[in-house]
Amino acid sequence: MTNQQLQELTEEISSKYFKRPFLHKAIFNKRLRTTGGRYLLQSHNIELNYSQYEQFGEGELIGIIKHELCHYHLHLEGKGYQHRDADFKQLLKQVRAPRFCRSVSQNVSTYDYRCKKCELIYTRKRKINTQKFVCGKCKGKLEFLSNKVLR
Repeated sequence: MTNQQLQELTEEISSKYFKRPFLHKAIFNKRLRTTGGRYLLQSHNIELNYSQYEQFGEGELIGIIKHELCHYHLHLEGKGYQHRDADFKQLLKQVRAPRFCRSVSQNVSTYDYRCKKCELIYTRKRKINTQKFVCGKCKGKLEFLSNKVLR
């Protein structure tokens, strides 16, 4: 799907479900990783995660577009457009938009360390400096064991 096709789909969804026109830009942003899409308050444009479309298809993308259009239309009307606002939750239900999108699988690295004194194993998401940090239980030195990549 191209950005032009995405723009047309967004305009169609806006007029069909919200009975209002979408007058700004809808584009794919391939740098988005942890979110399905976002509504930009300053420019009123919508950016969508291309990975969501690749992994889950057009049905999931339509749900994300509806969600972002809820932010868009409520913000332009001056109503509560944030996730915690009652206006937003009500409009989500009305147009049957999802509150959250499905998670895109990403490679996650974990690092394992072992205390040389008490042999306690630590699993961390970030590397640590074994010269600087010590065991939280016995203050012993840590040694690096392995790096695992989880999917």
